[in-house]
Amino acid sequence: MAILGKKNKAAEGDNNIFWTTMADLLLGLAIIFMTLFVLAITGFSQNAVQQKQEQIKVSEELTQKLKKENINAEVDKMTGDIKISDLELFNVNSYQLSPKGKAYLDKLIPIYVNTIFANTELLNGIENIVVQGHTDSQSFQGLKTKDEQFVKNMELSLKRANSVAEYMFKTGYNKTYSPKLRDILVVEGKSFSEPVIVNGKEDYAKSRRVELKLTVKRWDILQAFGF
Repeated sequence: MAILGKKNKAAEGDNNIFWTTMADLLLGLAIIFMTLFVLAITGFSQNAVQQKQEQIKVSEELTQKLKKENINAEVDKMTGDIKISDLELFNVNSYQLSPKGKAYLDKLIPIYVNTIFANTELLNGIENIVVQGHTDSQSFQGLKTKDEQFVKNMELSLKRANSVAEYMFKTGYNKTYSPKLRDILVVEGKSFSEPVIVNGKEDYAKSRRVELKLTVKRWDILQAFGF
Protein backbone atom coordinates (compact mmCIF):
# COMPACT_ATOMS: atom_id res chain seq x y z
CA MET A 1 0.00 0.00 0.00
CA ALA A 2 2.87 2.30 0.81
CA ILE A 3 4.37 1.66 -2.61
CA LEU A 4 1.01 2.42 -4.26
CA GLY A 5 0.85 5.64 -2.30
CA LYS A 6 4.24 6.64 -3.59
CA LYS A 7 3.16 5.93 -7.15
CA ASN A 8 0.07 8.08 -6.74
CA LYS A 9 2.16 10.94 -5.40
CA ALA A 10 4.57 10.55 -8.29
CA ALA A 11 1.69 10.59 -10.76
CA GLU A 12 0.25 13.67 -9.02
CA GLY A 13 3.63 15.34 -9.34
CA ASP A 14 3.74 14.59 -13.04
CA ASN A 15 0.26 16.12 -13.46
CA ASN A 16 1.38 19.26 -11.64
CA ILE A 17 4.31 19.58 -14.00
CA PHE A 18 1.93 19.20 -16.97
CA TRP A 19 -0.48 21.86 -15.76
CA THR A 20 2.35 24.20 -14.82
CA THR A 21 3.74 23.83 -18.32
CA MET A 22 0.31 24.52 -19.87
CA ALA A 23 -0.20 27.56 -17.65
CA ASP A 24 3.18 28.94 -18.68
CA LEU A 25 2.38 28.32 -22.32
CA LEU A 26 -1.00 30.05 -22.09
CA LEU A 27 0.55 32.97 -20.21
CA GLY A 28 3.24 33.28 -22.86
CA LEU A 29 0.65 33.25 -25.64
CA ALA A 30 -1.40 35.87 -23.80
CA ILE A 31 1.65 38.14 -23.47
CA ILE A 32 2.46 37.73 -27.16
CA PHE A 33 -1.14 38.49 -28.11
CA MET A 34 -1.29 41.60 -25.93
CA THR A 35 2.03 42.82 -27.32
CA LEU A 36 0.86 42.39 -30.89
CA PHE A 37 -2.48 44.02 -30.02
CA VAL A 38 -0.77 47.09 -28.52
CA LEU A 39 1.57 47.39 -31.49
CA ALA A 40 -1.33 47.07 -33.90
CA ILE A 41 -3.43 49.68 -32.11
CA THR A 42 -0.45 52.03 -31.88
CA GLY A 43 0.13 51.65 -35.61
CA PHE A 44 -3.52 52.21 -36.40
CA SER A 45 -3.57 55.29 -34.14
CA GLN A 46 -0.58 56.81 -35.90
CA ASN A 47 -2.11 56.11 -39.29
CA ALA A 48 -5.44 57.54 -38.16
CA VAL A 49 -3.82 60.76 -36.98
CA GLN A 50 -1.97 61.10 -40.28
CA GLN A 51 -5.18 60.35 -42.18
CA LYS A 52 -7.06 63.04 -40.28
CA GLN A 53 -4.27 65.54 -40.93
CA GLU A 54 -4.55 64.85 -44.65
CA GLN A 55 -8.33 65.27 -44.54
CA ILE A 56 -7.95 68.66 -42.86
CA LYS A 57 -5.30 69.66 -45.39
CA VAL A 58 -7.54 68.69 -48.31
CA SER A 59 -10.59 70.42 -46.82
CA GLU A 60 -8.63 73.66 -46.54
CA GLU A 61 -7.42 73.30 -50.11
CA LEU A 62 -10.96 72.62 -51.35
CA THR A 63 -12.33 75.62 -49.46
CA GLN A 64 -9.75 77.95 -51.01
CA LYS A 65 -10.21 76.64 -54.55
CA LEU A 66 -14.01 76.73 -54.43
CA LYS A 67 -13.96 80.24 -52.99
CA LYS A 68 -11.58 81.37 -55.72
CA GLU A 69 -13.98 80.06 -58.38
CA ASN A 70 -17.02 81.59 -56.59
CA ILE A 71 -18.60 78.17 -56.10
CA ASN A 72 -21.22 78.19 -53.36
CA ALA A 73 -20.70 75.03 -51.29
CA GLU A 74 -20.27 74.21 -47.61
CA VAL A 75 -17.03 72.32 -46.85
CA ASP A 76 -16.52 70.50 -43.55
CA LYS A 77 -13.15 71.69 -42.22
CA MET A 78 -12.38 68.36 -40.51
CA THR A 79 -13.45 65.85 -43.16
CA GLY A 80 -13.55 67.56 -46.56
CA ASP A 81 -17.22 66.61 -46.97
CA ILE A 82 -19.20 69.02 -49.15
CA LYS A 83 -22.86 70.01 -48.84
CA ILE A 84 -24.58 71.33 -51.97
CA SER A 85 -27.98 73.00 -51.83
CA ASP A 86 -30.64 71.42 -54.07
CA LEU A 87 -31.32 74.92 -55.42
CA GLU A 88 -27.91 74.82 -57.07
CA LEU A 89 -28.73 71.55 -58.88
CA PHE A 90 -32.45 70.84 -59.41
CA ASN A 91 -35.83 72.36 -60.04
CA VAL A 92 -38.47 71.82 -57.33
CA ASN A 93 -39.40 68.11 -56.87
CA SER A 94 -37.21 67.12 -59.82
CA TYR A 95 -34.24 64.77 -59.90
CA GLN A 96 -33.07 65.88 -63.34
CA LEU A 97 -30.13 68.26 -63.20
CA SER A 98 -31.04 71.74 -64.36
CA PRO A 99 -28.80 73.59 -66.83
CA LYS A 100 -27.64 75.64 -63.83
CA GLY A 101 -26.92 72.41 -61.96
CA LYS A 102 -24.81 71.00 -64.78
CA ALA A 103 -22.84 74.24 -65.05
CA TYR A 104 -22.31 74.16 -61.29
CA LEU A 105 -20.98 70.58 -61.33
CA ASP A 106 -18.80 71.36 -64.36
CA LYS A 107 -16.88 73.72 -62.08
CA LEU A 108 -17.07 71.89 -58.74
CA ILE A 109 -16.38 68.25 -59.64
CA PRO A 110 -12.97 68.75 -61.34
CA ILE A 111 -11.76 70.69 -58.32
CA TYR A 112 -13.13 68.06 -55.92
CA VAL A 113 -11.85 64.96 -57.73
CA ASN A 114 -8.46 66.36 -58.78
CA THR A 115 -7.73 67.68 -55.28
CA ILE A 116 -8.59 64.42 -53.51
CA PHE A 117 -6.94 62.07 -55.99
CA ALA A 118 -3.75 64.12 -56.11
CA ASN A 119 -3.28 63.47 -52.38
CA THR A 120 -1.92 59.90 -52.34
CA GLU A 121 -1.79 59.63 -48.55
CA LEU A 122 -5.46 60.53 -48.25
CA LEU A 123 -6.57 58.47 -51.24
CA ASN A 124 -4.95 55.27 -49.93
CA GLY A 125 -7.06 55.49 -46.79
CA ILE A 126 -10.39 56.23 -48.49
CA GLU A 127 -12.96 53.45 -48.50
CA ASN A 128 -15.57 55.29 -50.56
CA ILE A 129 -16.62 58.61 -51.99
CA VAL A 130 -20.34 58.73 -51.22
CA VAL A 131 -22.81 60.86 -53.16
CA GLN A 132 -25.65 61.22 -50.68
CA GLY A 133 -29.08 62.71 -51.41
CA HIS A 134 -31.24 64.35 -48.70
CA THR A 135 -34.74 65.82 -48.67
CA ASP A 136 -36.72 67.84 -46.14
CA SER A 137 -39.63 66.34 -44.19
CA GLN A 138 -42.42 68.30 -45.86
CA SER A 139 -45.27 66.12 -47.11
CA PHE A 140 -46.11 65.13 -50.67
CA GLN A 141 -49.76 65.57 -51.55
CA GLY A 142 -51.83 62.37 -51.72
CA LEU A 143 -49.64 60.35 -49.36
CA LYS A 144 -51.34 59.52 -46.06
CA THR A 145 -48.75 57.95 -43.77
CA LYS A 146 -45.31 58.94 -42.57
CA ASP A 147 -43.92 55.71 -44.02
CA GLU A 148 -45.28 56.58 -47.47
CA GLN A 149 -43.76 60.04 -47.18
CA PHE A 150 -40.41 58.57 -46.15
CA VAL A 151 -40.31 56.11 -49.06
CA LYS A 152 -41.32 58.77 -51.59
CA ASN A 153 -38.58 61.07 -50.31
CA MET A 154 -36.15 58.16 -50.32
CA GLU A 155 -36.84 57.65 -54.02
CA LEU A 156 -36.32 61.35 -54.75
CA SER A 157 -33.12 61.61 -52.69
CA LEU A 158 -31.64 58.50 -54.31
CA LYS A 159 -32.46 59.65 -57.83
CA ARG A 160 -30.93 63.06 -57.15
CA ALA A 161 -27.75 61.50 -55.79
CA ASN A 162 -27.57 59.19 -58.80
CA SER A 163 -28.01 62.12 -61.20
CA VAL A 164 -25.04 63.87 -59.59
CA ALA A 165 -22.90 60.70 -59.64
CA GLU A 166 -23.75 60.04 -63.29
CA TYR A 167 -22.87 63.58 -64.32
CA MET A 168 -19.58 63.52 -62.41
CA PHE A 169 -18.06 61.34 -65.14
CA LYS A 170 -19.06 63.91 -67.78
CA THR A 171 -17.14 66.75 -66.16
CA GLY A 172 -13.58 67.80 -66.98
CA TYR A 173 -11.61 66.21 -64.14
CA ASN A 174 -8.38 64.31 -64.86
CA LYS A 175 -9.68 61.15 -66.58
CA THR A 176 -6.71 59.07 -65.43
CA TYR A 177 -8.57 59.00 -62.10
CA SER A 178 -11.68 57.36 -63.62
CA PRO A 179 -10.84 53.68 -62.85
CA LYS A 180 -10.27 54.46 -59.16
CA LEU A 181 -13.31 56.73 -59.05
CA ARG A 182 -15.48 53.92 -60.41
CA ASP A 183 -14.11 51.60 -57.74
CA ILE A 184 -14.90 53.80 -54.77
CA LEU A 185 -17.97 55.83 -55.81
CA VAL A 186 -21.19 54.98 -53.92
CA VAL A 187 -24.69 56.48 -54.21
CA GLU A 188 -27.07 56.76 -51.25
CA GLY A 189 -30.53 58.17 -50.63
CA LYS A 190 -31.26 59.30 -47.06
CA SER A 191 -34.81 60.68 -47.47
CA PHE A 192 -35.48 63.08 -44.55
CA SER A 193 -33.63 60.93 -41.98
CA GLU A 194 -30.89 63.56 -41.39
CA PRO A 195 -32.57 66.99 -41.34
CA VAL A 196 -30.62 70.18 -40.74
CA ILE A 197 -31.80 71.69 -37.45
CA VAL A 198 -31.42 75.42 -36.80
CA ASN A 199 -32.57 76.91 -33.48
CA GLY A 200 -34.49 73.75 -32.65
CA LYS A 201 -36.41 73.60 -35.94
CA GLU A 202 -35.77 71.98 -39.30
CA ASP A 203 -34.37 74.33 -41.92
CA TYR A 204 -36.17 72.94 -44.97
CA ALA A 205 -33.94 74.71 -47.49
CA LYS A 206 -30.75 73.39 -45.88
CA SER A 207 -32.19 69.89 -45.44
CA ARG A 208 -32.67 69.60 -49.21
CA ARG A 209 -29.12 68.92 -50.30
CA VAL A 210 -26.62 66.56 -51.91
CA GLU A 211 -23.47 65.71 -50.00
CA LEU A 212 -20.11 64.44 -51.24
CA LYS A 213 -18.67 62.46 -48.35
CA LEU A 214 -15.49 60.49 -47.68
CA THR A 215 -15.49 57.26 -45.68
CA VAL A 216 -12.06 56.33 -44.37
CA LYS A 217 -10.74 52.80 -43.84
CA ARG A 218 -8.58 53.34 -40.77
CA TRP A 219 -11.18 55.23 -38.80
CA ASP A 220 -13.55 52.27 -39.30
CA ILE A 221 -10.91 49.95 -37.82
CA LEU A 222 -10.42 52.17 -34.79
CA GLN A 223 -14.16 52.40 -34.19
CA ALA A 224 -14.38 48.61 -34.24
CA PHE A 225 -11.94 48.54 -31.29
CA GLY A 226 -13.88 51.26 -29.49
CA PHE A 227 -11.35 54.06 -30.00
